[in-house]
Amino acid sequence: MDNEAVRRVHWSFWLISVVALLWNVGGAINYFMQTNLEFVATLPETHRAIIEGRPAWATGGFAIGVFGGAIGCLLLLFRKSTSFYVFVASLLGIIVTMIHTTDVASSKINFSAAEIFVMILLPIIVAAILIWYTKLAIRKSWIE
Repeated sequence: MDNEAVRRVHWSFWLISVVALLWNVGGAINYFMQTNLEFVATLPETHRAIIEGRPAWATGGFAIGVFGGAIGCLLLLFRKSTSFYVFVASLLGIIVTMIHTTDVASSKINFSAAEIFVMILLPIIVAAILIWYTKLAIRKSWIE
């Protein structure tokens, strides 16, 4: 990539990449915080139900989702097109863990519409947008 291509990257690329990295690092921090039983005990019943009953396959999906998202954002900031594939893996991990989360949300525990949006829909939406944005960046030759 030459200097001409480096100058052509729109400032929004950096803003979106950094905000996405912060979002995914927050997810990674959340992943580690959920391993602390004292922290989990302070959460609302709805959150505890998801965490305490999460099977290993859903925990694996959660890890792939959040760490894949963070790594994808770093690759995006380094302007590597492989970020696309990492974001796809991240979305698949999110979908796997959301199978369990949706099952818990449809149980007798009353989840609010806001909880369903933030805990189930928003991660999927963000991951899908990052895949789309990475494709856009590839098409505009912002990343190699």
